[in-house]
Amino acid sequence: MFHSIQSIALVCHDLRSKNYKLVLATGFFDLLHEEHIRFLRKAKSAGDILIVAVESDERARALKGKDRPVETQILRCQKVSKYADYVIALPPDFDHFEAYDSLMSAISPEIYAVSSHTTHLKSKTFLVEKYGGKLIIVHQLNTDISTTKIIEKGILSP
Repeated sequence: MFHSIQSIALVCHDLRSKNYKLVLATGFFDLLHEEHIRFLRKAKSAGDILIVAVESDERARALKGKDRPVETQILRCQKVSKYADYVIALPPDFDHFEAYDSLMSAISPEIYAVSSHTTHLKSKTFLVEKYGGKLIIVHQLNTDISTTKIIEKGILSP
């Protein structure tokens, strides 16, 4: 089962009451590959519970092009669930400050785990700190491995 922002709020409230250290990671995770897996493992090691929010197919098309994502959001959520404790399927309209604010408010993570190539670091740092957490770069970008390069080489699975 994948969560919505609303349903994860109840889960996180319960986990925080048990003093679990919550870590949030977000992304597309299209064609889950070794760099994604390294990132997820590093994010998981930053706390007790890893919650991963996976972007929608519509957002992938808008940001990465009409042929993306290669895999549907449901499939990407299924693959990510092997490395996360909880997975959120983000809605298509998750593209503005208020949407990110609602996610941070629902989870209130101690750690927002990102990689070195993450965009909008200033606003993401502001939001996680607003809810008592901190943003940590847990993984350095390896430019040799990416979904785009996998597609260019014609390799459709990691």
